[in-house]
Amino acid sequence: MPTNPKTAASTPAEPKGTPKTAPKASAARASSADTAAVNAAKAAPKSRTKAAPKSTPTSAPKPAAKPAAKTAPKAAPRKKAVAAPAAPVLPEAVRAPLDAAITELAIGERTWGALTVGQRARLLDRLHETVAAEAAEWADTASTSKLLPAGDPLRGEEWLAGPYGTLTALSAYADSLRALDHGKSPVADLTLRHAPGGRVRADVFPTTAIDGVLLSGFTGEVWMRPGVTEAQVRSRAGLGQLTPTHTGGIGLVLGAGNVPSIPILDTIYELLAFNRVVLLKLNPTQDVLLPVFTRAFAPLIDLGLLRIVTGAGDVGGYLTAHPDIAHVHITGSAVTHDAIVWGVGPEAEKRKSEHKPLLTKPISSELGGVSPIIVVPGKWSKADLRYQAEHIATMRLQNSGHNCIAGQVVVLSADWPQRADFIAALRTAYAGAPQRPVWYPNAKKKMADAAAAYPVAESMAGGTRLFIDLGPDDDATVMEQTEFFSPVLGVIELHGTGQVFVDAAVDHANDKLVGTLGANVLIDPNTRRKLGEGFEAAIERLHYGAIAINAWTAFAFLTPTCTWGAFPGATIENVTSGIGVVHNAFLLDDVERSIVRGPFRPFPRAVSPSSLAAGDFSVLPTPPWFVTSRTGAQVSEGFTDFRIKKNPVGLLSTLVAAFRA
Repeated sequence: MPTNPKTAASTPAEPKGTPKTAPKASAARASSADTAAVNAAKAAPKSRTKAAPKSTPTSAPKPAAKPAAKTAPKAAPRKKAVAAPAAPVLPEAVRAPLDAAITELAIGERTWGALTVGQRARLLDRLHETVAAEAAEWADTASTSKLLPAGDPLRGEEWLAGPYGTLTALSAYADSLRALDHGKSPVADLTLRHAPGGRVRADVFPTTAIDGVLLSGFTGEVWMRPGVTEAQVRSRAGLGQLTPTHTGGIGLVLGAGNVPSIPILDTIYELLAFNRVVLLKLNPTQDVLLPVFTRAFAPLIDLGLLRIVTGAGDVGGYLTAHPDIAHVHITGSAVTHDAIVWGVGPEAEKRKSEHKPLLTKPISSELGGVSPIIVVPGKWSKADLRYQAEHIATMRLQNSGHNCIAGQVVVLSADWPQRADFIAALRTAYAGAPQRPVWYPNAKKKMADAAAAYPVAESMAGGTRLFIDLGPDDDATVMEQTEFFSPVLGVIELHGTGQVFVDAAVDHANDKLVGTLGANVLIDPNTRRKLGEGFEAAIERLHYGAIAINAWTAFAFLTPTCTWGAFPGATIENVTSGIGVVHNAFLLDDVERSIVRGPFRPFPRAVSPSSLAAGDFSVLPTPPWFVTSRTGAQVSEGFTDFRIKKNPVGLLSTLVAAFRA
């Protein structure tokens, strides 16, 4: 049985993105791009005798790269990675633009090494302007590609997960670089506190008064690995920007296909955390955004720091094997990761057993998993039941369930007196959430697989989602070990209440659910207060890279000062939810996980006596990312507009709309 990283001891932090040590096998999350990559790997040994693939990469338009000044520092010496043998052979018309892009990036690497940290901060400010100019088209293009009609409140998802998330990240990174440029640690002004297990935690959200207003009641903290001291946290923050002239070569980013900001944020992190210039290959589902990205990220393209290409799996295979690519980062599935690293079929298993990967250069990754939603039993009002049911529906149905962090398994107490009432509220919320297309490649097949595995599955909303309430005698293995990456929501039950249930749920999530990316916990203020330190001790034992308490882990994804990635412990042999982290705008080293906390109730119920007594205060109504929010698009666009213009008058009208959600 594979090693389980959730129960394994924590390992030391990798210094500069080098992959690390091991957890349990992850279920596949295959997309059309995944399939193409696997097919490319299968074809590789015969590729020199087969007809050339038909893929045609499209590069972002770019001016001729200028040679770096004679005084520019040279890239730090490094070994070239050995290319994987028998990479796909591409026709000249396909291969030549790819090689040209890599050559231009090699020049751009020298340019990047010549920029001071202060100049890099100003470059990010310029990027903020160019992204802002494309924000509306970005959100519209992404929404249209996902078949959301004009005026649909669900279009707010594309504002938040696209330009909003990117703009907030650029601002946060620029602030960190400005601190370094002035001789300060990026975390000099952060509060550092003790966390369970001999850890240090950094309070990373909110960091401004406006954050505290816009997202009232939400907090974020990053926990370091055991043994890291406060002094080390402050001195090591900055990563690659502590040695800006020491560049890291060319990084290949194989972009995600589900959320447009993922490949962009991955690109920025490669550039800043590791001083690597980036060749970004878009997932085919995101090709429609190439013109938007080309204009939005022109400042990076103009300096030769970024090239964007498109193509199928054969292009990805060629690029991963290219000798001038120093590092690979992928967001996708474990199947694709393993096809890249080991190949496919019996030969891949043989290589893995002999520890002889095809890919000998380092690779980092974010590969998803099955995310639990642990519902701690307590005494809930009818409004609480309804609100948290809508919360869970959002965790599964946002982006039609095509999220690596979508909640998939609801863990309930069989002994909760309100279990039946909550299931009724959950059925109502899940079935009644706005109907939307299931748009991601292969998602309908995944739904069919789930229905075949569980005849008790209830088809809802015109066949666009499945609800599976598993009884005590049902085998939950398929639900717990398969990331469906589609609107499939399962419910399981464990015995116990109070601390007994919490401990059992943590053990179950650690031991039974595949992956370590994110976990969600819902608990009312009174119950949380009664459990006290026992609850925090249980959270410490919950081995996930992101944990959300009365929130959804997507909040950690969208908060740039949080880290995003699997719990430490994965290896290329047993990659589970991936290796390394991204986002991390404070450029913290030695990180273990991020924890976000939110209010159990929205305003005005969040100012009830029980909420106030537990410190659960919030003036935020139903959040705009809820799939049930009637003003989600208006509020999300308004939040983005505020990040662009900083106009308090416009923000006021946005807040008024938020209260009509």
